[in-house]
Amino acid sequence: MQKLAVKLIESMKACKYVVKNGLNSFHKYKYATSADILEKVNAAFTKQGIATIVVPEIIKDEQITTAKGTVEHLVTVQIEVTLIDKDSGETAVFRGFGSGQDATDKAVMKAQTAALKYAYMLSLAIATGDDPEADEKTDESMVENKQNVSEQKPINRPPIVNQPKVSPNKMKMPKGGYICYDCGIKINERVAEYSQQKFGKYLCMECQKNHVAS
Repeated sequence: MQKLAVKLIESMKACKYVVKNGLNSFHKYKYATSADILEKVNAAFTKQGIATIVVPEIIKDEQITTAKGTVEHLVTVQIEVTLIDKDSGETAVFRGFGSGQDATDKAVMKAQTAALKYAYMLSLAIATGDDPEADEKTDESMVENKQNVSEQKPINRPPIVNQPKVSPNKMKMPKGGYICYDCGIKINERVAEYSQQKFGKYLCMECQKNHVAS
């Protein structure tokens, strides 16, 4: 299918990138919509003279109970997309899977839409994402954060002196708090109990590291 392959390469070039225009308001993330994917693919295929025949098949249909106690259908669909070159008659086949969940009959449509969307995305190597400059800004931010961390001055802590074990009550602050035996900062009960068992005195996390290192 040499002639169809040439047309598919041109179609891949035309569909290489689709911007994420969809927004999931509940989980707060962006995604490439099925409409945007299909619009790109349809324009590329019709320009190249490629026809498509889509055959869906339900391979799984089950009832599930949601966290709210409602019963919904979870449907998984497999689709087979046959591509036909109008000039040479050569064919190729794409396959894809998709799942959809809904309390009504929309579960099947959701599954079909997802299956077709991802069949095209995978077969044509379609990339999705936000403005490409966003990656550059993210990289710059990561570099700045690393520089800020490296420029921070080390914390001056008092020298570690071996001390005899002390009773937990001796370093216990009013209102049930605890303080570090070495540097005097307040620590929580969990840290205090751990350090008392391991080092014989109340130590903050940093001072525990110093004792281990020494």
